[in-house]
Formats: sequence, structure tokens, C-alpha cells
Amino acid sequence: MCGIIGYSGSENAVDILLGGLQALEYRGYDSSGIAFFRSGGIEAIKTVGKLANLKELVDQKGSSLQSNCGIGHTRWATHGKPSDLNAHPHSTRNLSLVHNGIIENYLELKQWLAREKGYSFLSETDTEIAAKLLDFAYLEVRDPLRAIRKCCSQLKGSYAFGVIFKDYPGEIYVTRKDSPLICAMDEKGSFVASDIPAVLRHTNRYYTLEEGEIAVLRSNEISFFDSELNPTEKTVSVANWAFNAADKGEYDHFMLKEIMEEPDVLRNTISPRLENGLIDLKIDGLSDAWLSSFHRVVIVACGTAMHAGMIGKYAIEKLAGVPVSVEIASEFRYCDPIITKDDLVILISQSGETADTLATLRLAKQKGATTLAVVNVVGSTLSREADLVFYTLAGPEIAVASTKAYSVQLAAMYLLAVKLALVHGSISEQCAHEYGRILLEEVPSAVEELLNKKEDLIRVSETIKSSDHLFFIGRGVDYALSMEGSLKLKEITYIHSEAYAAGELKHGTISLITDGVPVIAIATDDACFEKMRSNIKEVRARGAVVILICKETTAGTSDIADFIIPVPGSLDVFTSFTVATVFQLIAYYTSVLRGCDVDKPRNLAKSVTVE
Repeated sequence: MCGIIGYSGSENAVDILLGGLQALEYRGYDSSGIAFFRSGGIEAIKTVGKLANLKELVDQKGSSLQSNCGIGHTRWATHGKPSDLNAHPHSTRNLSLVHNGIIENYLELKQWLAREKGYSFLSETDTEIAAKLLDFAYLEVRDPLRAIRKCCSQLKGSYAFGVIFKDYPGEIYVTRKDSPLICAMDEKGSFVASDIPAVLRHTNRYYTLEEGEIAVLRSNEISFFDSELNPTEKTVSVANWAFNAADKGEYDHFMLKEIMEEPDVLRNTISPRLENGLIDLKIDGLSDAWLSSFHRVVIVACGTAMHAGMIGKYAIEKLAGVPVSVEIASEFRYCDPIITKDDLVILISQSGETADTLATLRLAKQKGATTLAVVNVVGSTLSREADLVFYTLAGPEIAVASTKAYSVQLAAMYLLAVKLALVHGSISEQCAHEYGRILLEEVPSAVEELLNKKEDLIRVSETIKSSDHLFFIGRGVDYALSMEGSLKLKEITYIHSEAYAAGELKHGTISLITDGVPVIAIATDDACFEKMRSNIKEVRARGAVVILICKETTAGTSDIADFIIPVPGSLDVFTSFTVATVFQLIAYYTSVLRGCDVDKPRNLAKSVTVE
């Protein structure tokens, strides 16, 4: 969840490290720090709080702060509260280290280092133990590569390390296990980072470090070694993202920019998957015959991606008639799941580095199932390890609250549903043509239309901004949408919000409804509309302020709601896209009105790479 950056080259490393951390701050912003070679040694600057605090400390030192090599870190706290002492880098007399991950046996190692080797500790972190253990290994072997290998052999857990050694100026040593790292080069030096946005301003060509590999970065080269310290060659990957894709541009927040990009990224994701009007998923190794051969789909994901999977369940079962189960990745592998070689296991992740989702992927493969990754990042661990890959083409998403990445995950689910329906004979070719046309032409246009309803949505946000509690209700696919709407609101506004299946209100939930409590009711499913009307009247009779999201064709039901937000009614089963845009904008404007940090909500980070 933390962010790592490193640079060795001809430019001032301090400036490049700060710029890289700016691009990685979505991965954690409890504290930050840098360490760099200077005056024959290593100097470190670190502080609690957001990156602006670190920049202020650097500015206080003036233009004299120059170096050609260093490492940086932005932290999401796991072991130890946010503080100056717990901030990375962690240093010894011989080295300085940054870390993303969790060392599970840190306490055992700490006791051994203190008792047997005389080390003392300043912080509460597991990372300081790793730094001291590496220091001890280095003092024994006096070789960075051998010391890293020896240290890592004693560690349990996950890690991505960036290390500089006092005796090796100008060099950065990096390695990883279960946490991502990439390396990159341009004509001015070499880089290491947790994620592509940190290096996009310099280059879009990068190398993905594999498990157990070690890389040595110098100003003019990067050397790679396998887990046995044998030199190895790497294949370069190319990120098809412009460097300004990770900039806010004219927008006040990344979240708003990313919502506004949804029509384009939907077209980018859907258009390449249509061939002569029919859906061609363009997944290597995936044939129509194979798609028609299996009888069950298991979708596994976390958070927002899991909510996209719930929409996928609705779409696949409704259109294709294939049974689907949706599972939370963090729970699934501990339930001794029943998976067979005849199952398709779909794993959804924006980053492709989500720890729990990766663990489920490996379990599914052990059980012989075919795995399909739906992922946004080319070359991510999930995309490399899955049997099949569907790339969602959202570009980089920087705001912690997922918006455009969720929309293209929905697109992937619907494209797969229509394809499955056709190969299973559930829909005709003519119907498949029409669904393809709606997805490519009507869906992005409908989202664009909603993006222009700013005033209506701000009025809703003005109404709910002072609320302590808020509820979402829906039936069928609208219940799945309610869950994502509730998550989006609570994570960036801090309003307590819950989503409930509307039919369950009378089974206890309605006791929470009191005068003035806002209820956002989603009612786009024609088959359930009359039932939803009754549920809405029930909560309104108890004093709820009702915000109704419904199709334009049913928007005349003003007698049951205080606010009505109509979405285009011609989209049939595809109204999920427009509803998603509505609740994303309501969450955004409410967060702004409450004065919250929209892009970096408290206690959250973008990529959950630890369990």
C-alpha cells in the first residue's frame, strides 16, 4: 500500500524523488521521507503527514540539497502509528531502506537482533527490523547482493525493498516478494517505483521485477539477478499512457477528472471488442467453443471491484443463464472453496496487485480451474499469472475512490455476459448486434449527458452534506449498485452510509429510519419498480428524505420522492453505467461541500497490496 521511488542519474535526485512521491501519494499519505547520498554518506529527511510537510522541510534546506542518487517513500501505516520515527526510510550506519509490505515474523527477528546482536530500535515498525537485519547480514558478507539474499531468506511476509548502501554511492538495490516494483530508464538515469505513474513523466518503458529477483540501479544501467544471484535479462514493457494522464489538468481533483473521462474510457474499452458488430473479447486463448463448455462462473474481488462483479453476476445470469457466484477475495480462500477444473474463475482488480485477489488466483489454479483476470495494468502480477486476461483500458486512476476503473470493469462484465449469452444460445445474433451497438454508442453518450447535470446533483449534495447517517436501497441489480454507491459516499465524505436490499426493510432495517434521514433509492429495474415504490413510501412515511434514481420513463412518480434524478431509459439492462456516474458525482460534490480531502480520504490508500 505504500509507495516507493528511487533514482540514480545525472539530474538532482531530490527533485525527482519528490516528484515521484507526488505521483505515488495515493498509495499512502500518513508520512513520507527521502534518503540520498551526500558528502560521503547518506542523509535522510522524513516527517509525519502529507507530502507537503516533507517538501517544506526540503525547502528549508535551500538549493544546496543536491544528490544524484536516492530513494523515497510515502507511507500507509500498518505497524506503528503515523509519526516521524515510524516514517521511512529507516537507516543504520551502513544503509537506508524503504519498504512496502508487512514482515510477519518481525517480533521474533526483533527479539533475536536485540538479544544476540545488540541492536536497539527507535520505531514501532516492522520495517526497521528489516533494515537492522539487512545491516547485520551486510556486516557479515560485505556484499549488497549476498546480504539482501541472506536477509530475505529469513523474512516471512511481503515486501518490496529499495536500499542504498553507504559504501556503494550511486547505486540502488531493490527486490520484491508479493509487493510490486518496476524499474525504468531514460537518457538521464534509472528509476525504481511501486507503480507506473511515478515514472511516466520520464519514460513509459519499464521492466517488471519478478518474485525474488534483485535489481541494481546505476546512472547508466540496470542489472538484474535471479534469486540465486545469476545475471538475467528482462523484456521491456510499454505503458500506453501519456505522461499527463497522471496530472489533474484543469480539474480541482483527480476524482472529478476521472469521472469526466468515463465516456472516453468506456469507448476505449468497448470499441476494440466489437468486430462487425459482434463482440470479440480479444482474449488470447479464449475460444467460443471453450466459452460454451463450462457451466459455472466464480467472480472474486475486493471492494469496488467486487461490486462490479455483482453487476457481472446479474448480467451473466440474466443474459446467458449461466450460474455465477461472487465472493470477497479476503474471505474466499479461507472457506475451503469448492472449485473444479470445469469452472471459470474471474478475478477483478484495478491494479492487478491486490494481495487477497492474487492469493485467490493461485488457489484457483491449484484446484485446476481456468482463471481470467480483469485488470487495468499491463504487466501487473495478476495479468502475468492468470490463464486469460481482459485489459480494461481506463488509463491511470489516481484518486483513491475508484470511478472510471469501476465503469470499465462494468463494461468488461457486460461484454462477457453478451458473449456468453450468444455462445450459449440464450440470445440471437441480431440481439447480440443490438447489445453491442448500445454498449458502444448509447452507453458513453448517456454518461456524457449525466455529466452535464451538475446543478441537480449539487442540490442533492447540499441536502445530505450535514447528515450523520444515510441509506441506499434497491432491488436486484439496483441493490448491487446501492452497495457501490454507499461505499463511494462513505469513503470520501465520512458520512455513515449503508446499503440494504429494499425487500429486507421490514426485517429490521426500517427501525433505523427517522425524521430527516436521507435515503437514496435506486429503481431502474422495471420488473421491481412497483415493489420499490412501496418500499420508498414506507421510508418516507417515517420521515426519510428520499432521493430517487430512476429511468426517465418512470421519473413522473414525483409523489414518492423529494428529489428525482432521471437516467436515460432506453438502455435496458445497461442502466448500471449511468447510475454509477450519478452516485459518483453525488459523493464527489458532497465531499467537496464537507471540506474533505477528496482524492486522499483518511486511513485509505489506492492499492491494497497487503492482507
